[in-house]
Amino acid sequence: MLELSSEATRLIGILLLALVTVESGGWYLTRIIRGKTPATDFQRAFARAGHGHAGMFVTLGIVAAILTDATDLDGAAAWLARSGVAIAAILMPAGFFFSSMGAGRTKPNGLIVLVWTGAIVLAAALITLGVGLLTA
Repeated sequence: MLELSSEATRLIGILLLALVTVESGGWYLTRIIRGKTPATDFQRAFARAGHGHAGMFVTLGIVAAILTDATDLDGAAAWLARSGVAIAAILMPAGFFFSSMGAGRTKPNGLIVLVWTGAIVLAAALITLGVGLLTA
């Protein structure tokens, strides 16, 4: 049986608590869908994307933290493999939410860069973890 490192245990605890914030984001999303909070079609689409990415990446971050402990990675590589998905779980949804804020917005503002930054961090983390698992 795999024993989790203190780093993995701590990160997984944080991510499980973070899922509660994703849950509250779901409540906000239902307000948009029911017309209780005004939003353009663009804003509805980005709210859905932000919420979906947040939940999925937080869950994948838990898996990545566990799998990192099954590798021989250490130092910066272990940190990236273990934490990168969790960082992407913050950056990408933030990009969707913050780039669509503002009354009547129909296209993203400059904060859309957070989505692409998160995608780069996610790719780096997954590649590092994948290679770490293949070479363990």
